Amino acid sequence: MTLPKLGVRSVLVERGGRPILAVEELDVQAGEVLAVVGPNGAGKSTLIHVLALLERPSGGEVLFDGRPLRGSLLPYRRRMAVVFQEPLLLDATVESNVGSGLVLRGVPRDERERRVRHWLKRFGIEDLSGRSARTLSGGEAQRASLARALVLEPEVLLLDEPFAALDEPTRRALIDDLDRVLGETDTAAVFVTHDRSEALRLGDRVAVIIGGRIRQVGPPTQVFSAPADEEVAAFLGVETIVPGYVRSIEGGLAVIDVSGRRVEAAAAAEVDGEVLVCLRPEDVVVSPAEDHPGPTSARNRLPAVVRRVVNIGPLARVDLDAGFPLVALITKQSLEELSLDAGSRVAASFKATAVHLIARHSRLHEPSA
Repeated sequence: MTLPKLGVRSVLVERGGRPILAVEELDVQAGEVLAVVGPNGAGKSTLIHVLALLERPSGGEVLFDGRPLRGSLLPYRRRMAVVFQEPLLLDATVESNVGSGLVLRGVPRDERERRVRHWLKRFGIEDLSGRSARTLSGGEAQRASLARALVLEPEVLLLDEPFAALDEPTRRALIDDLDRVLGETDTAAVFVTHDRSEALRLGDRVAVIIGGRIRQVGPPTQVFSAPADEEVAAFLGVETIVPGYVRSIEGGLAVIDVSGRRVEAAAAAEVDGEVLVCLRPEDVVVSPAEDHPGPTSARNRLPAVVRRVVNIGPLARVDLDAGFPLVALITKQSLEELSLDAGSRVAASFKATAVHLIARHSRLHEPSA
């Protein structure tokens, strides 16, 4: 069994006698990107500080290569690099900034210059090498910061919301570049973000932290499609979370009573169990109430009334009353074609596979085929 490159066990951080971080177990393997997501104030930055050995926990241990740290922390820190939201560059040229860590580590000049040139080019800032760091844009400065970290050839790279202050096009380009770079190395990376799309783009696994505790860890598709509890679901963009009662299992589908409406779900369930029915807004299709669709894979089609329409950039959020609150996300074109407004009567459809169930007072199991 391969030992994790970096991990924590029973880590506790307290401030003013109050626990702000309590993580029983979390690991990242060599060559893996672990994306840590959570709302503001969830403890993400505190976790990064503990992993980077910048803050000693009140209790528990940090592990490197599967073993607890012993003695001086400096040898371990030299095997890591950290990138923060603020680039924190020196008042010097870009080239000097990128090579500063190598100077401190006594790397010979020829080797230092070779590595600096490589990473300047890798992040597309070789033409800026002689520029003062003070003159850089936000994206250029963060590229220099990433190059400064990776020129050290770290075994562990820790990134604390490095793209949060950047505009969308700059952020997308940097994420693409970082993804390619990490894919070419054996570096273990922990990437902290509050942005779910960044976690999906970069993470090999995703850990959700809320209230200082890791609430769920797993592959991105699993975590985002099957959140472990109501708080995780809400943070991950599930906008319809309503209570339901499992009436039966029919043809491998759970039949759920939601405020008197029948909802079918291709999800684990136990008959007579109380559940939370979860639906993402992008999985709900809105159509005219009088339409009579032909064969469709949407097992659920409910009459609904539009309560509110909110424009969100190129999309529109539609709040519906389908016997229970239901949220849909549709394009502006669909909004215009349907002529939706408060009071409009429509049909709301969604697939059984789009429904995720969270047990409330019963144990869930896989329904029989």
